[in-house]
Amino acid sequence: MNSTSDGECLCGAIRFTATLPTKWVAHCHCTRCQRAHGAAFVTWVGMDEERVVIDDPAGLLRWFSVENGGDRAFCGACGSSMFFKAARWAGELHIARTLFVDPIDRYPQMHAYYDTHVDWVSVTDDLVRKSDPDL
Repeated sequence: MNSTSDGECLCGAIRFTATLPTKWVAHCHCTRCQRAHGAAFVTWVGMDEERVVIDDPAGLLRWFSVENGGDRAFCGACGSSMFFKAARWAGELHIARTLFVDPIDRYPQMHAYYDTHVDWVSVTDDLVRKSDPDL
């Protein structure tokens, strides 16, 4: 396993390097993630923020703040949803798992905010399901 893992948005304009280890990996079923990503759930990788270097030479990374709901970042060129930060998890940067092009050190460990999961997707794994996780 490498000590770093690289990733990028859909168009490749924004890249990042994460120095492993990750803190955690989880599937988030909260309604804000559902809406922000247009998906039933989002798989996030939790990292210490200082262990991630973001390369955005064209200045395309855009942050959107939701009152009491954290800050979400996306690529201003291709629209890829990329990062999440919140006061609740100070010092952490959450990165959408599918953006990594290199392997990381763990698989998903749980389903977060499962109480708001959509009823049109069946989750059949044996991972822990929590309503309000303390990751």
